[in-house]
Amino acid sequence: MTDEYYMLQALKEAKKAFDDGEIPVGAIILQNEKILARGYNQVERLNDSTAHAEIISLTSAFNYLGSKYLPEATIYITVEPCLMCAGALYWSKISRIVYGADDKKNGYKKYCVCPPVVDGLELAPWPFHPKSAVITGILKDECAHLIKEFFKARR
Repeated sequence: MTDEYYMLQALKEAKKAFDDGEIPVGAIILQNEKILARGYNQVERLNDSTAHAEIISLTSAFNYLGSKYLPEATIYITVEPCLMCAGALYWSKISRIVYGADDKKNGYKKYCVCPPVVDGLELAPWPFHPKSAVITGILKDECAHLIKEFFKARR
């Protein structure tokens, strides 16, 4: 399977958030070509500002594996992680972070000095774990469209 295939799975999660009136961000965690966990934003539902798709999927994967680290896993996220989620990903020691659309307003890059992107690949940018690879722009137009439609409907 490809990064695009798995990002489509994360987009399915984002659509659940959209349908629930949540900011439509979705995430899945994959290891050995098996989806371990799925998550989508549930901030409003849970009345919890930390209930982001990444946090929910990380917690689910930790519980599934019985481990606090994910050094062989990949997370697919529809939108660039915020600084809180980037910190959680750092502590998870996840191997790969793949996301679709940039978030210029709330994404981690707004707050971090990161190395340049080369062919869509950032190797070990702060604030992620030094062994984590970050791949950006996978299905970015599809991911961005869902966010734009969400906010367009609320204006």
